[in-house]
Amino acid sequence: MDPIISVQQLSKRYASGFEALKEVDLEIRRGEIFALLGPNGAGKTTLISVICGIVNPSAGRVLADGHDIVRDYRAARAKIGLVPQELSTDAFETVLATVTFSRGLFGKPKDPAVIERVLRDLSLWEKRDNKIMTLSGGMKRRVLIAKALSHEPQILFLDEPTAGVDVELRRDMWEMVRKLRARGVTIILTTHYIEEAEQMADRIGVINKGRIVLVDEKASLMRKLGKKQLTLELREPLAALPESLARREVTLAAGGRALEYVFDAQRDDTGIPALLKLVDELGIAYKDLRTHESSLEDIFVSLVSDRP
Repeated sequence: MDPIISVQQLSKRYASGFEALKEVDLEIRRGEIFALLGPNGAGKTTLISVICGIVNPSAGRVLADGHDIVRDYRAARAKIGLVPQELSTDAFETVLATVTFSRGLFGKPKDPAVIERVLRDLSLWEKRDNKIMTLSGGMKRRVLIAKALSHEPQILFLDEPTAGVDVELRRDMWEMVRKLRARGVTIILTTHYIEEAEQMADRIGVINKGRIVLVDEKASLMRKLGKKQLTLELREPLAALPESLARREVTLAAGGRALEYVFDAQRDDTGIPALLKLVDELGIAYKDLRTHESSLEDIFVSLVSDRP
């Protein structure tokens, strides 16, 4: 199946000389939920802005559902809905008027049924006649989402959609994302809440310093890069780590009160039985044993730290 978004050798250099994107190649599959992760300043918003036609690329090419975002801007942009980070709305307009107007901007005919469905999905129908200036910050965020969905796009970008919003809106938003995905809409989201990406995404891309570091299936990523850690809480602290344990890459932690051992849970031989036998032979008594599996956040930190 052809990707719904194809980014080829995309670069963006600003007049100041700052290179926000560096030869980015990325393909996003039709109908998937794709999470784009990266630290502040990594290039996430710039990449989204270029794909959405808001920022002009310095080099490279972007296709949205087969349409070149520069040469065939209108057709490409009509396929895309964008929910930006910033709360920018028409303060003196009503909710219904501004969402209806957004649909018209893309040349779509009036369709009150579509607008009503979008507003109801976002719990905005009862607020349809309210002026936007009277709404709370969370409700204004819902309006931005409604505007992005008003023209029934096949691609939806959510740029930090739950930053600073309440738990109820976050829950409603992810329920809406699931419904959209069921209708065949492709969702691309950036988020600082990595647990959301872990819960929602099919695939994950990591961007750092303007370059795509990695793109992989979420499950595959966690299987390949995720590690488990065995911790033995000792009955008595150790002043130093015995050499035989150090050779097995065991570390002393918690002020000498714990032994830590990182292992690959996918391997047949994790090394744990031999390690526990050695600990027993050394006469080291422990009162508790527990394991911890790497989260997506642990993996993300490892991918973006100490990279050139």
